[in-house]
Amino acid sequence: MIAAGVALFSTHALALDMPEGPAILVVSGKIEQTNVGDEAHFDKLMLEALAQHETVSHTPWYDGEVRFSGPLGRAILDAVGATGRSLRVVALNDYAASIPISDFEDYEVILAMQANGKSLRIRDHGPLFVIYPFDTHPELLNEEILVRSVWQVNRIEVE
Repeated sequence: MIAAGVALFSTHALALDMPEGPAILVVSGKIEQTNVGDEAHFDKLMLEALAQHETVSHTPWYDGEVRFSGPLGRAILDAVGATGRSLRVVALNDYAASIPISDFEDYEVILAMQANGKSLRIRDHGPLFVIYPFDTHPELLNEEILVRSVWQVNRIEVE
């Protein structure tokens, strides 16, 4: 019985495809599934293939209500077999914030790829923007969570 579980896990561990386009997200650290060395690289199509979610919310960074869409944070963690307790989310300019993995488990936090149906460009806080469901969970609209709402995300280190 144990051997069957190990074989199943080993097969599952090989399931992360290689990116066909440029990698826009690199996940490293305490992960079990990789595709480039000891890291997991995701291109746009790979991220779009993960469980997607839409969050309609007001944020301090945009005027009015915005419809954000992208993969659920927990879908990315599941895809790489994350085993840590926290994440170091890093932006293109090396700004980094620590996010407990429990945030991704307790809330429908997304890595937004689109705002109001348009792809997020670097000048629009893209390619990925950590978005919490502020309107459905107003208690999240506080300084501690706002610091975790990293934009221009390109790396996640699982710690």
